[in-house]
Amino acid sequence: MDIFQVEGPLVCTRRIDGLQKVSLRLLRDANGKRQVATDPLGARAGNRVFTVNGSAARYAQGDYSVLTDLTIGGIIDGD
Repeated sequence: MDIFQVEGPLVCTRRIDGLQKVSLRLLRDANGKRQVATDPLGARAGNRVFTVNGSAARYAQGDYSVLTDLTIGGIIDGD
């Protein structure tokens, strides 16, 4: 589990079948490193989120058939 800030949505015109029609978000950590995660929650730009990685990310997505290795698991409230 890591903490990131959402930079915004990531729009893809072509996807592999395993990603189906899931929402993707571009995330940035405290060091500026960027990653892409699936988003079952609807996080918005500027939200701080925690992520679930590895095989557990597929369960966190809510659909084990979605091929993901990083999923937003929750939105962090507060400052």
